[in-house]
Amino acid sequence: QVQLVESGGGLVQAGASLRLSCAASGRTFSNYAMGWFRQAPGKEREFVSAIIWSSGYTAYADSVKGRFTISRDSTKSTLYLQMNSLKSEDTAVYYCAATGQSFVYGRLRFPSGYDNWGQGTQVTVSS
Repeated sequence: QVQLVESGGGLVQAGASLRLSCAASGRTFSNYAMGWFRQAPGKEREFVSAIIWSSGYTAYADSVKGRFTISRDSTKSTLYLQMNSLKSEDTAVYYCAATGQSFVYGRLRFPSGYDNWGQGTQVTVSS
């Protein structure tokens, strides 16, 4: 079981930046992926970004492409999400997720593609 702990959320004004972090501990695998999802009140959890840990391949939701950047630090077992030019519609609880030892590329944009989840961190963008 992988433990994930997010941090870095907060209240910012539109146009500002935030960097979320997700520290991973527990079992680690040589081939896995991690991602960021978000959930606004009354809405379903939606995909934000994902990264294949070994190759660095990344994917983004259209709504954040060009504004958000996902990255990882293997030495610290930490995943990051740099969020720039924040908008009010980015307001949500952001969750970090990790797959198991195997994953399906086509499932990385869906919550069901992941086996482990963090507790979430609130991001609020005021307009």
